[in-house]
Amino acid sequence: MKYMLMMNAPGSGPYQIGGWPRKDIQAHIGFMIAFSKKLHESGELVGGEGLSAPDQAKLVRADRNGAPVTDGVFPESKEFLAGYWIVDVDSPERAYAIAAEASAAPGPGGEPLNMAIEVREVMSGPPPDLL
Repeated sequence: MKYMLMMNAPGSGPYQIGGWPRKDIQAHIGFMIAFSKKLHESGELVGGEGLSAPDQAKLVRADRNGAPVTDGVFPESKEFLAGYWIVDVDSPERAYAIAAEASAAPGPGGEPLNMAIEVREVMSGPPPDLL
């Protein structure tokens, strides 16, 4: 079963990594690298990436002819998607355990962030009754 684990950061909360001391940023990045390596070595990691900050995002819509129209940067929100992992595991409980480990990534002073990680099953297709 595949699951997407999404790390949502509060817009003005503890995950303002750009303002952290350099040693704390390095510890956090080191944790994330080791975490992904561990998942890769166990065969559970399908993929995952950190994402750029919301001020670098664009909202895109199609115009009447299907051409892309950008509406500037992503609007201010209470939280934003900071990164994600897709894992292939035997049970939802394993996905939850992985999410809990990601949640404990170190923040300023090495304290665990304990950020909420949203876990959602990746569907392999539409429900059979809708086909």
